[in-house]
Amino acid sequence: MRIVFTKGPGTSYDIAVHREVGAALAPRGGPGGHPYLPHDLVHFLVEAEAGIELGVYGRLAAGDNGMFWPADPAERARAARRRKQRPAKSTPRAKADMERSEALAGIAVPVWELRRGHAKTLPAYVPPEEAATPLVDRIVTRLDTCADRWHALPVGGSLELDWARTRLTGR
Repeated sequence: MRIVFTKGPGTSYDIAVHREVGAALAPRGGPGGHPYLPHDLVHFLVEAEAGIELGVYGRLAAGDNGMFWPADPAERARAARRRKQRPAKSTPRAKADMERSEALAGIAVPVWELRRGHAKTLPAYVPPEEAATPLVDRIVTRLDTCADRWHALPVGGSLELDWARTRLTGR
């Protein structure tokens, strides 16, 4: 599965998912908010490094639509009807994986900002003992590999990442 993050004006961005399993998905806008580390890019790197299988990207790779809509209008209408008839159920493991992804992202970004000199201290919600784990160190290193590349992109420029390759090679 290939994910394309395209830089918009300010801190906005779009995400396109190209996958082998499931309906073709329409691109969507990301929540923005960070000039170096788009929220969804952080989750991609966190989930790849931590081996989170049922986070945002593992579910997308398995064919789930997640927060995306099918690109085909007919398939989009079918998906909307299915959601109304059978609301999505989250397994305990899927819920735990999503919570782990959010927690690690919430720790890793402030640690990255501190190490890069974009912040003077860690926020109070980041426990120092969790900020210093080997996993967080590896995630911060991964964030560092993409942050400058993303920041240097012009508006309309893209960063493409491959989920399977990233998961297999750890890069």
